Amino acid sequence: MAESIFQGDIVRSSRILYTPSGFAKSNLLHLQETGVLHAQKPHTSHRKDLPSYLLFTVLSGSGILRYQGKEYYLRSGDCVFLDCRQEHFHESSPDLWTLKWAHFNGPNMNAIYQKYQERGGRPFFHPRKPEEFEQVLDQLIVTAASNSYVRDMKLCEQITCLLTLLMEEAWSPQEGLQASEKGQDLQKIKAFLDENFTQKITLDQLSEQFYINKFYLSKIFSRQFGMTINQYLIQQRITQAKQLLRFSDLPVEKIAAQCGIPDPNYFSRLFRKVEGISPGEFRKRW
Repeated sequence: MAESIFQGDIVRSSRILYTPSGFAKSNLLHLQETGVLHAQKPHTSHRKDLPSYLLFTVLSGSGILRYQGKEYYLRSGDCVFLDCRQEHFHESSPDLWTLKWAHFNGPNMNAIYQKYQERGGRPFFHPRKPEEFEQVLDQLIVTAASNSYVRDMKLCEQITCLLTLLMEEAWSPQEGLQASEKGQDLQKIKAFLDENFTQKITLDQLSEQFYINKFYLSKIFSRQFGMTINQYLIQQRITQAKQLLRFSDLPVEKIAAQCGIPDPNYFSRLFRKVEGISPGEFRKRW
């Protein structure tokens, strides 16, 4: 894929416009465009209704982003992650900027972006290690320009890496919490759940044991870990059940009890809800 070089009065850019295969477009995270832009003069970009997701990092200079009714001031090292179906506007300041970016999409990107937002991800953030984002963007440029016969798979892998960095770096569960909430250490409670998930655990019990209001605990646990306490317990119990189903000969009734779910019928319904198959079918398949 040839690299397109544009030299104008306002910007100088090098970019790769990429056309994924039909298979990649239908089934994979796929690249649409990637490149580097150097502002020659202050310039503006204004778009909406674009079926794409945009990640760009500011390599140098500064500018402004307007998105979903808010304005953000960007500086060197900042990253931006947008759903381009939404109206967005960004412009460089007199301190001209250099950007490195990628447009991409995929059949599950809507759900991925929604999860990113639920976890506290924002349209713009300053990562701890901005060089990691730049490195992956560099890899996308190299791969898109290559003649590899597994190019779409490599691009999918690299976009996945980019999304993983976004989930790790931009997750801000403390965003919007009160000072008292920020001081609340939930790690001890989570450690207690990890050690005792096979036992019956209630919010009332946790409230009494850790001296915290149960409604308040429920709220801040969900904010910090992205799921309710009950959902977390179910996750741990089902994981333990899968371990026992695969690596023991215990009957399902005993496995249910050892995972903290004494009612085998409820256990089977819950297992099917999470895994899509019954415990017996899971054991047979694996």
